[in-house]
Amino acid sequence: MSHVERRGTAWIAEREERRSGALVTGALAASAGFVALWPYTSVISPGQWSFVSIAVIIVIAATGVIVRQLRTGRMARSLWTLLAQLITAICALTVLLLPQGAFLGLIPTSATFNALGPLMADGLTQVQNSVAPLNDTLGLRTLIALGFAVVTILLDHLVAQRLTLLAVVFVATIGALPMIISFGDANIPWFVVLAVLTLFLLRHSIRHDPRTPRRTSSTLVIGVGAAAIVTALVITPILPVSATWVGAGTSLTVNPSLRLGDDLRRPTPSEVITLATNAPSAPYLRIATLSQFDGRVWSPDETPAQALIDGFGEAEWSDAIDTVEQRTSIRINGISSSWLPVPYPATKIVGASSSWTAMPLNRTVTSKTENAAGEDYTVTSIAVQPTLEQIRAVDVVADAPPAEPVSDVIAATAAEVTADAETDYDRLIAMQNWFRSEFSYSLDAPVEGDFDGTGSDAVEAFLDAQSGYCIHFAGAFALMAQSLDMPVRIVVGYLPGRLTEDKRGDESIYVVSSDQLHAWPEVRFDDIGWVPFEPTASLGVPTGFLSSLTPGDTSSDPTAPAPTAAPTTAPTNGPELDRDQSDTASSDGEALRQLDPAPVMLVTLGVLIVILLPAVIRWALRATRRARARRGKALVAWRELRDTLVDLRVPVSDADTPRMRGAELMDRGADAAAVQVLVGAVERASYARTSEDSTDLSRALGRVSADLRRSVSGSARVTAVFIPRSLFAASPSRESVLSS
Repeated sequence: MSHVERRGTAWIAEREERRSGALVTGALAASAGFVALWPYTSVISPGQWSFVSIAVIIVIAATGVIVRQLRTGRMARSLWTLLAQLITAICALTVLLLPQGAFLGLIPTSATFNALGPLMADGLTQVQNSVAPLNDTLGLRTLIALGFAVVTILLDHLVAQRLTLLAVVFVATIGALPMIISFGDANIPWFVVLAVLTLFLLRHSIRHDPRTPRRTSSTLVIGVGAAAIVTALVITPILPVSATWVGAGTSLTVNPSLRLGDDLRRPTPSEVITLATNAPSAPYLRIATLSQFDGRVWSPDETPAQALIDGFGEAEWSDAIDTVEQRTSIRINGISSSWLPVPYPATKIVGASSSWTAMPLNRTVTSKTENAAGEDYTVTSIAVQPTLEQIRAVDVVADAPPAEPVSDVIAATAAEVTADAETDYDRLIAMQNWFRSEFSYSLDAPVEGDFDGTGSDAVEAFLDAQSGYCIHFAGAFALMAQSLDMPVRIVVGYLPGRLTEDKRGDESIYVVSSDQLHAWPEVRFDDIGWVPFEPTASLGVPTGFLSSLTPGDTSSDPTAPAPTAAPTTAPTNGPELDRDQSDTASSDGEALRQLDPAPVMLVTLGVLIVILLPAVIRWALRATRRARARRGKALVAWRELRDTLVDLRVPVSDADTPRMRGAELMDRGADAAAVQVLVGAVERASYARTSEDSTDLSRALGRVSADLRRSVSGSARVTAVFIPRSLFAASPSRESVLSS
């Protein structure tokens, strides 16, 4: 073959290698961008933002592939690639986000850049003042797309320069950010994909470096990959967030029934609602009301519903009753339901989806198509505040539909407990006080048969045992009230939340947990409306009203702290999980989570373990070999020395004899005496008639290894620790070690 032909063949080979390397680099950079982008789908609502971001990632990666085909020097090729990617990114962002005012809709003009600033500011404001999932707005879309344009360009060049450790750390940091800040559910598949991406990046870095061996150990690669994936699967489930298999999701399904026992007995309560209110204390949140009792089961109301925009109908209280308007902003974090939790009596709701409908007769909110999960809305409600004299002066509604007859035991008990009361209100207070003083709260109450229900048999069993939970208290109170010819219903909802230390202006921030699911009774009074009571022992604070005649005088319930037509909503002392996490809220009515260092530390720990896994494996292998070298195993010491050279990116040829390699080591500054000890030991072990030698070789091995590390740059030493290339190179055979 002529010289010209050889040069032509070499040029073709170089071009093919350059093309192959560029394609792999572009594919890995795009994949890294997609992996970093994935977690953001759990904190941003579906919309055009994802299409724009993906398109920008693809355009930038494709530009890198094309420009790297140029036949120029490596430095010039990198600079041209960077310049081309910046230009194409700007044009792509202009076409996708701000084509108005751009030349040909492609080339940005001064008008384009003038519009960019306000959009970025809007996006930043939305991120700072909103809670996940964020709405897909043009400002947020611009912020995310521009950010991932920068991320993709950086990743592309990190991959091209084979700076694998930095690339992996960058992807892990960007991708974990949504989970850390928003406390979204741990995305286990993302951690697994991150581990797999790390392996591909390491493989690419090694295979495209001419200074590393060409042969690789598939078994070792598979082993490291399996270990990395197992590590991801072990670490992520223990994070202090719910470990579902998707980004964000709901963890508790709530139905408007009185079968709450299983939900209340859940072993690990979770925070499901965050609310901010300007009321003196957090309100009870109702989900549904149950007014129909057939003698065995209470059924949810099925009353006519109307659009939320039409409101909740006429007021049930007269103008003579004092009222206070209150505002409550509610964020649903972890429940799934076709009923929307609201305080009572609600008068207006803003921010909720238009598919929700209001039931005026019970002021609850429901939908046949919507799910409460992720809803963020503000409720205006009225605190109805009759005086003690006013509520004692009125009777319960007389035109209530006839109720199902209750058993003689329940009726006799109600008559006995209320014998000394003179008004309907005093009778109800007497029953409330009796339950709270004579009964005990317990989730361990028997659930055999009907005792876990609210029928007559279950109530009789509860009255006999005098122990149970909210279902039993509410059911017994309701049937006893019915026996006194009072219109009563049962409400399913949530107890007032736990007060946090955070404030939003004049509003206090509360969090409600899943174990605060609750049931309580309500009785309707003329000119006042439905008045809730709290008979459940140890939960909430009982209902009570102040007298208008004597300041500070209270109702017959001495524990009532303030006038209210709802159970007082001070923090409850019932059984609930003690938590350190507290939530804050944004300035525009949307709650924001406060950063807790524990999840940050654990997520970081999981990422670091995956990243440091190769270094840990290499350290363990080095320690094992040095222990064997201490016992005189020359071939083991020589193999460790070879792997140290590979880790430090020092050229290694398995065709070198021990003496040739020893001479090269001394040329690089290794201690001559230590090198001679190792060379002599490996030659005796290989060629002597007897290979018995118990000389300690670990000191000589350690001295030569330390000298080699000092002979290379600091970046090479760091890379050798965190990306030990010897793990991915097949160990040399005995013949290759000793070949000449």
